[in-house]
Order: sequence, then C-alpha cells, then structure tokens
Amino acid sequence: MIKYIFRRIVMLIPVILGVTFIVFSLMYITPGDPARLVLGESAPDEAVQQLREEMGLNKPFLVQYGNYIKNLVVNRDIGISYVTKRPVMQEILSAFPATVKLAGLSIFFAIIIGIPIGIISAVKKYSFFDNISMIFALIGISMPVFWLGLLLILLFSVKLKVLPASGFSSFKDMILPAVSLGAQSVAVITRMTRSSMLEVIRQDYIRTARAKGQKEKVVILKHSLGNALIPIITSIGLQFGGLLGGAVLTESIFSIPGIGRLMVESIKMRDFPVVQGSVLFIAISFSIVNLLVDLLYAYVDPRIRSQYS
Repeated sequence: MIKYIFRRIVMLIPVILGVTFIVFSLMYITPGDPARLVLGESAPDEAVQQLREEMGLNKPFLVQYGNYIKNLVVNRDIGISYVTKRPVMQEILSAFPATVKLAGLSIFFAIIIGIPIGIISAVKKYSFFDNISMIFALIGISMPVFWLGLLLILLFSVKLKVLPASGFSSFKDMILPAVSLGAQSVAVITRMTRSSMLEVIRQDYIRTARAKGQKEKVVILKHSLGNALIPIITSIGLQFGGLLGGAVLTESIFSIPGIGRLMVESIKMRDFPVVQGSVLFIAISFSIVNLLVDLLYAYVDPRIRSQYS
C-alpha cells in the first residue's frame, strides 16, 4: 500500500509540470500588460518598461517559465499577486475553504439524492418511477449550471423571497448554490448507480441469495449495492474533483468568495501569478481526490486490497 501511494505521488510530478506549462503558456499569449495594469493606464512608458524589467516580463518565454519552476521547486513559492501584493498562496488559502464547503455540500446533496433514486430505478426497471427519474437525470446533465442558478435565484429569491440570492455565511445561504452546482452530479450519480445496480442484480449470486430466503432489503442493500460500489465511488470521486475546479460560474453568480471567483477576477485583472497558482492548486487537489478514491477501493473490494498488499 505504501509503495502504491509513493508511486501515485511520484506520478503527480509530470501532471504538475504539464499543468504549469499549459497555464503559463496561455497566460503568456493572453493580451494585456501586467506592468501597465499595476501602474495604471496613465503611467509613463519609461516606468512601465522599468517595471517589466523588474518583473522579468522582458525575458524570453522559456526563461520566464524556467524561473517560475525554479522558484516553485527551490523556494516553494508560487509568486506574489500583481494586484494585492500579497503572496499567492495566502490568496488561495483564504478563498479555498469556501470552495471546499460548496463542493462538499454539493456532492453530499448529490449522494443522498442520486444513490437512492438510482437504486429504486434499478429495482423498478422500466417502471413509471424509472422513466421519470431518467428523464430528470437527462435534463440535469443537459442543464447549464449558470442557467439553473439564475432560475433558482429568480424563483426562490425574487419571486418567493424565501432564500437569499448571494452570500455564503449561513446554511440558508448555501442551499441555492449547493443545489445549483450539485444538480448535474445528482444526474450523473443516479445514472451510474442505476446501470451498476442493473449489472449486479443479474448475477447468479444475487439469485442464490434470494433462493436462500434472504430478505429483499438485504439482497439489495448488502449484496447488490455492496458489489456495485466501485463504479459509484469512481463517479463520486470524479464529480467531487470536478466540483472543486468547476465552481467558477456558481461562485460568480452567488457572489461566493471562493477560488473560482478568485480566478475570474484575477483573469480580468491579468493577475497571472494568482491564475497560475489557482489552477496548479486545483490540479493537485483533483489528483489527491483521485488517490483517495483509489485507496477507498481497497476497503470496498477485498480483491483490490490483495493487489496492494
């Protein structure tokens, strides 16, 4: 198990390098001059050129990228914000808890809704409930997050006036953002649970369990669901990792001070270090979530546990 974890951590190195190179390249070719942004549009050209020299923006692309990687590896520093003059890591750490809270609430909402609906749909295959569930799941997957968020604000905040349209300080503030962001995850987990359960229910050992007189609840929840968990766990892990990096629109719509909104504002201000650091931080977080999902497989399936040992 320890060797496997070590191998996965080593595999993060090329992932991090690839992410940094892609993001650095995109920021490099993005129109806009950070030096001009820092000094203001009315600043003289001599001052802008001097600041560009101090920031290293006049150097070739590969030299700038090499200095960035060197600073990242040697000093464990991802830079200073052009706008706030604060370390980028401080900016990220101050915004990341809100994103984690939003993603956690969204995936919790998706799990408690998606898994039960998927189980019932599999048990009652082709029934009215199954057909209606799959229709709503298809709508949930197809519906854009920003559009659903605006509809929820229009209905519950503007018309009914029962839930706030912005903020993230109380549980009441969190309901609309969590539902908006988690709707697609509900649909994905529902469909995955249904398909995985249908595949397991057809197996011989399920018929054997029923033939032995096991209660239907035990057959479904213990034997069927227990053996169908691997794809479901995979889906939940991918959804949660995606929610960490995909909350940009939701945080912007509901004015949540998370890392997604930080990235949007940094892109508008051409604050390249914050954008690069945020994307790198999200990529590492996503990789860690995938590692935890792989380790969770070992506790769900003894066959995988034997491969790790």
